[in-house]
Amino acid sequence: MIITKDHIGGLVFLCLSVVYGYYAGDIALLPGDEFEPFHAQTLPYALATLGGILSIGLLFTADKGVEHKLSLKGYDFPLVAKLLLLVVLFALALDWVGFMLATVFFLISGYWLLGERRPKMLLLASVPFAAGIWFVLTQLLDIYLAPGKLLTQLFGG
Repeated sequence: MIITKDHIGGLVFLCLSVVYGYYAGDIALLPGDEFEPFHAQTLPYALATLGGILSIGLLFTADKGVEHKLSLKGYDFPLVAKLLLLVVLFALALDWVGFMLATVFFLISGYWLLGERRPKMLLLASVPFAAGIWFVLTQLLDIYLAPGKLLTQLFGG
């Protein structure tokens, strides 16, 4: 059997769907919601099922020709490792510097790793996006985002 990019993508997507569906059962329900036709677990279960069906479909319809054989040449795995490390650092920074600063630094660092070097472009691509996401989460969706331990200690709050 020849493994192609489509096979790997289908398998990864299938694993993500199965894990997502498994953990959808951990979503807390309000008392009595378990008898309702639509509750907090309904959409995650539907998305997990749809993802599983589509990924199995991808596995069965993937092109199996020799010309589509998997080749790892040309991929920049050190860059991928750096970006994954950046994601971990972002998760650690969230608690200390808060959402806004952590997101801005994460985006600037990510763009820098991907090759953008112009400071004006780094700021214009990072700050408005982080501010927009912050606005949607805090003002429109009313989600509390902690300002960060460091900022709270420096400026009170």
